[in-house]
Amino acid sequence: MMRYIGNGIMNRKSIVIGDLILSIFVVFLKDKRTSELNASLLTRHIEHLRHLNQEGKLMVGGPFKNNEEAMIILNCGDIDEAISIAESDPFIKEKYFNTYEINELIVVNEENNWLMDSPQTNGNLIH
Repeated sequence: MMRYIGNGIMNRKSIVIGDLILSIFVVFLKDKRTSELNASLLTRHIEHLRHLNQEGKLMVGGPFKNNEEAMIILNCGDIDEAISIAESDPFIKEKYFNTYEINELIVVNEENNWLMDSPQTNGNLIH
């Protein structure tokens, strides 16, 4: 199982719930085995998503319209938790999707000036 893990960046937007600071991670499910989804596997995957939703860790998710990949966006404490969540998904555990990628999302918004002052943004500018 391959995974790509992005590094945390200064000035990222985190979600704060009480004393808990959560980051946003995007999980891309890739390399789907076509014609191998059965009702039991789908039910276990949905239960996994319901559990994440009840814990407040699932922001949004679903398949892409091309029917080849899917995405899940998570609120969680760190990359290790995001990996654990991804690897506990029955779609990954049972290799319905053979690979996945995880990357931490840096949210842009007015509060952080659309990342105009971010070292990452400035590092990408042509001088």
